[in-house]
Amino acid sequence: MIGACGFVLATVGFAWVLGWVTDEIILKAGDGEAGVDGSQLWVAAAAMISVSFAGGLSVVVRRWYLQMAALRTQRDWRRDLLHRYLDLPLRFHRSRPAGELLAHADADLETASMVLQPLAFSLSVVLLVSVALVTLLVIHPLLALIALVLFPALAVISQIYTKLVVAPSAVVQERVGEVSAVAHESFDGAVVVKTLGREAQEVQRLADASELLRAERIRVGRMRSTFEPLIDALPTVATVVLVLVGAWLVDSESVSAGEIVLAATLFSVLAIPLRIVGYFLEMLPRSVVSLDRVNAVMDLEVPAESTGAAGLPDGPLSLAVADLVVSHGTHRVLDGVTLDAKAGETIALVGSTGSGKSTFFEAIAGLIDYESGSIAVGGVPLEQIDTEQLRDSVALVFQESFLFADTIAENIALTGSGGAHVAAAVEAAAADDFVEQLSDGYETVVGERGVTLSGGQRQRIALARALLRSPRLLLLDDATSAVDPVVEGRILDNLREGLKATTLVVAHRLSTIELADRVAFLADGRIAAVGTHSELLELEDYRSLVRAYEQVAA
Repeated sequence: MIGACGFVLATVGFAWVLGWVTDEIILKAGDGEAGVDGSQLWVAAAAMISVSFAGGLSVVVRRWYLQMAALRTQRDWRRDLLHRYLDLPLRFHRSRPAGELLAHADADLETASMVLQPLAFSLSVVLLVSVALVTLLVIHPLLALIALVLFPALAVISQIYTKLVVAPSAVVQERVGEVSAVAHESFDGAVVVKTLGREAQEVQRLADASELLRAERIRVGRMRSTFEPLIDALPTVATVVLVLVGAWLVDSESVSAGEIVLAATLFSVLAIPLRIVGYFLEMLPRSVVSLDRVNAVMDLEVPAESTGAAGLPDGPLSLAVADLVVSHGTHRVLDGVTLDAKAGETIALVGSTGSGKSTFFEAIAGLIDYESGSIAVGGVPLEQIDTEQLRDSVALVFQESFLFADTIAENIALTGSGGAHVAAAVEAAAADDFVEQLSDGYETVVGERGVTLSGGQRQRIALARALLRSPRLLLLDDATSAVDPVVEGRILDNLREGLKATTLVVAHRLSTIELADRVAFLADGRIAAVGTHSELLELEDYRSLVRAYEQVAA
């Protein structure tokens, strides 16, 4: 604001200097008078140079701090948005495409902050207009009247433009999110695209989304092409009128030529600041729309992390689930699930596809909310356990393993644990054989999502990541499905011998089922039966499901 106001004062000062030079030097010299003193020329030159330097310095100050404000605001907003993304529950991320979230963090925040760049200058125009009006009023009321017609006309045109462009700007930002979503899906699913030969279809999807974005941007561009020339032309038209009126006033000796030069200069220099105001008013709707899209995320309620004082007992943790009900939308996935696991026990969870096994594990790990029922870990209700302690004590390993584009050691450690612990976790996950054969061993970079590793290798790295934390309740959601039975048996033996934890494992192989102390049969959103494998074989549904598993394995 100081830089912007300094520019205003320098601009008006330069106009005053030009008016003074016109009357006191140029006109006198043109009349052939001998009274033009050489010292006046030096004074005029010094005044113009000083005012110009002050104006240039004010521009540097204004632009530097405005840009810093805009970039730092983007930084802070992105940090806040990232933290909000991390804090929001899993259902939020599953209900929105990643491309939309990326658009919020990139295009939306950049557009929202762009309005800060012309903000200070636009506000300083109020001072510029005020000073200009007072100056014109001092010169002659008729000149001030011309300005009083000009400024409201510009304000009205800008207001009309602002109202018209709000809705199209909102559509543009939505289209940007759609383009980002399509591009993200295509890149993320590159393997599927290539194996199915869908390159042409994906290009067409992106082309269609881009065409919709193009159409909306052209719509906004047409509005700009209508209103911007008006905003640019009005100061010039006003200057022409001012010169015509000024010539008449000079002829009637009501004002001096220098005063007309001063007034014309003010009108000409007002064109750029008023154009900045137009740019500000043009950006304002887009910025508001973009920020509204981000605020829609920021305003979502974040589940409060538990800070319960109840501590978990030492050693393996028991699990008690009673009448658990979980729904996804209108579909009830778990309908009164009840299951007890003793400390140190291994339970195999068996059920058909879509029976709710993954949902059950996610509820135990505190990743999703449940409608009713109760979950107690180590005898402590889930909601009374400190969130950090729960994360340290309960580990969930998914079937689809996510690895970062980093080294194997970093993918396992994440929190910076030492190499010896990493090696022990890798050995327990039966991953030491292939890790040691890699060219760079633990320092091998695995690529985005671990693309350079096989599915079974990724699963073992993800399992090692979980084991490094020494969990006391381990949930394996079909986490060894891509591993051959021999390696899976080795992993399970390692877990039973070296890990002091209660283990629940989603099992599809008979060898895994038979290794469990007990088997829980999940059907129709409920635990239909719990017992040993031999006991459950007496149930027709369970027996049919296990036989199907055996046929697939064969």
